[in-house]
Formats: sequence, C-alpha cells, structure tokens
Amino acid sequence: MRPQSSATARTAKAVTPPHASTPARSSGPGTRPRSGTALALLGVFCFSLTFPSTVWGLESFGPWSLVAVRGVLAAAVAAVFLLAQRVPLPKRRHWAGLAVVGGGVVIGFPLLTTLALGTSSTAHAAVVVGLLPLTTATLAALRTGHRPSRVFWAAAVAGAAVVAAFTWQQSGGALSAGDLYLFGALLVCAAGYTEGGRLAALMPGWHVVGWALVLCLPVTVAGSVVALSLEPVHWSPHGAVGLAWVAAGSTFLGLYVWYRGMAGIGVARASQLQLAQPLMTLVWSFWLLGEELTWAAPLAATGVLVCIAVTQRARG
Repeated sequence: MRPQSSATARTAKAVTPPHASTPARSSGPGTRPRSGTALALLGVFCFSLTFPSTVWGLESFGPWSLVAVRGVLAAAVAAVFLLAQRVPLPKRRHWAGLAVVGGGVVIGFPLLTTLALGTSSTAHAAVVVGLLPLTTATLAALRTGHRPSRVFWAAAVAGAAVVAAFTWQQSGGALSAGDLYLFGALLVCAAGYTEGGRLAALMPGWHVVGWALVLCLPVTVAGSVVALSLEPVHWSPHGAVGLAWVAAGSTFLGLYVWYRGMAGIGVARASQLQLAQPLMTLVWSFWLLGEELTWAAPLAATGVLVCIAVTQRARG
C-alpha cells in the first residue's frame, strides 16, 4: 500500500496545474526582485552621470543639436541590437505606450534638462530632479491602479521634502527660470518611466528602450539636420566624451537596465532608488566639473538614504 500511495502522490503532484503554485504577480520577463534592484541601481548610476556629461557635451554642441544627435546615436545602437537579435516589431497595442516613452525620456527630458543647464548649475538641476521619484510613484499609482502602503508614501514624501529643502537652500529661496524647464522635465520623464515600466513587464526592457528610440528617429534625424545647421560645432575631448556618454550610457544602457529593474520590483519602488541620484550627481559634479559642495550635501544624503531604506522595505 505504501508504494501505491507514493505513486498516487507523485501522480497528483504531476497533474497539479502550473498556476496553482505560481505567484499572482510576476517580476517581469526573466527578472527577480533582487536582480531587479541591482539593475535599477545600475540605471541610477548611469543617470547620475548625465548632467555632468551634458555640461561637457555643451562645450562642443548647442543644446538643440546635442539632444538631437544623442537621440540619433542612441537609436543607431539600439537598431543594431534589434536587428542582430531579429526582434519582431511590437504589437500594435504597444505603439502608443512606446510613443509616450519616446516623447518623455528620449526627447522631452533630455531637451528640457539641457536647456535648464544653460542657466542652472549641475548641482541645482540635480537636486530639483530629485523630486522625480515622488512624481513617478504618483503617476504610476494613477496609471496602474497599484496603491503602495502608507509607510511607503510617508517615506517617499519625506525624501522629496529633503530634496526640496536642499534645493531651496541651494537656490537662496528663489526659483530660477531654469526651474521651469526642470519641473516640465519631471512630468514628461515620470510619464515615460511609468509607461516604460508597464511595457517592461510585457516585453524585455531593452526592447522597450530600443523601439522607443527607433520610433523617435525621424524626429531626431530632422532635428539634427536643422540644429547642426544653426548651431556651430566646436570639437573638444570633453564634448566628444560627453556626447558619447549621454547617447550610449544614459540614453541606451541606462534606460535598458532601468526598465528591466522596474519590471522586477515595480515602478514605484524602483523610482525611490532614484532619490540617491542627485547626491551621486553632486559627487560627479565635484570630481568632473570642479563645482563646490556645501555643508548641506552630506546632511541631505543621510536623510535621502534613510528614506530609500524605508521605501524599499515597505510593502504595497
């Protein structure tokens, strides 16, 4: 009787429907929560170099031509990968979402932040954009219907308050004209992150990035032709390195790992990791651009890191 019972148990186990033991929510295509966090952090690292690299790029290019050319180069890299892997075209229902991603993170955010850096310092722009995590979490909650816990929201608002206070102290209590560009950049980038995070749960993250870049190619090519004819180019080592990084590092690699990370741990939680980005950018600005760091930087860093720890442990 015992062998028969064992065989029966094995048979019952074999015919158990796969979904019976599968979690209700997946972590995205091939991405686990722990690796999702690591990928999102790598994306934050790539993004933290964007503003210093943009300042370098502006030594050789005008703001409009820098944004347009970086989009063309990033799309070329993406197209090579898409063709090499023979990735099929996205389904028709995904193109609208890809257009939001392209308009937000490929064109809108780079253009608005580049224009802002014409009047604002890298440090100031970095801390204003530190409000991006809260903006992204809010739009993600509205778009997806997911409601993070009260602890999560309390920590997210606290982190945003730390960044806002730091920004206010750095700007002397007044907002500059560049802040208008930066606030606009927050909205379009948060929309692109939210839609990209949703799509990255349906297809590989680099497919989202790649097709969004390719979709924007007609705009970036036309923009490059017009901008390069109006803005003279003055080649320099800094300008070349800056352009290379914002195209390949920030726009392609950064977005690739970022969207994979969001697919693994969720848009709202991944967005809170970006609270560390302003402080990382401040360090790069000090090392690469020679900008001075004030006493408030380490204080803000401590407060932000505490908020990150709370949001990562809070459950939705």
